[in-house]
Amino acid sequence: MARYELIVFDWDGTLMDSAAAIVAAIMAACRDLGIEPPSEERARHIIGLGLQDAIRSALPNLPARDYGRLAERYRHHYLSRDAELSLFPGARELVADLHAGGHRLAVATGKSRQGLQRALAHSGLGELFHATRCADECFSKPHPAMLLEIMEALEVDRGAVLMVGDTTHDLQMARNAGVDGLAVSFGAHPETALLAERPVACAGSFVELAAWIRENA
Repeated sequence: MARYELIVFDWDGTLMDSAAAIVAAIMAACRDLGIEPPSEERARHIIGLGLQDAIRSALPNLPARDYGRLAERYRHHYLSRDAELSLFPGARELVADLHAGGHRLAVATGKSRQGLQRALAHSGLGELFHATRCADECFSKPHPAMLLEIMEALEVDRGAVLMVGDTTHDLQMARNAGVDGLAVSFGAHPETALLAERPVACAGSFVELAAWIRENA
């Protein structure tokens, strides 16, 4: 029997190799508005949060009236590279294998609903996920709402759920929801920060992630 009935994936930096594009879009948006951009480390730290929370965290001195302008420029720069982004090698095969093996699959992401729908359509993975939740329809990570709503919708107990993500926000959300968290260190946040959140394991490559899930999930 499967140890985890439901496996929930983050999207950016976990299934899709998009962390660098997000950082570049943040920096470019700040330059467009004549704002001093955050450090790359700070920009990487906010990946996974909803856009409003990300702006607030990255640029705490930015007036709230400028959030909309910065968000618009961020979307412009990110979408200009959207078609270039791809899944990590092996991601498509892992998701397909888990689906074929009878696992329930879901996505919990800091992307907007529109952004996730575009990514699912572009990747061709949309039909393989049983549920998805986005930051513009739930509380942002690390609040547990996304996971709690997914578990309720799919009628899966928390002991049978695994959350897979590349940020401390993902792992904190998992802990807040009372489910296991599996970290990947090839995305946005460094391994030391991820390990401090005490995940069940930390995979350093997608090959390691796939092997761990196939052996343990």
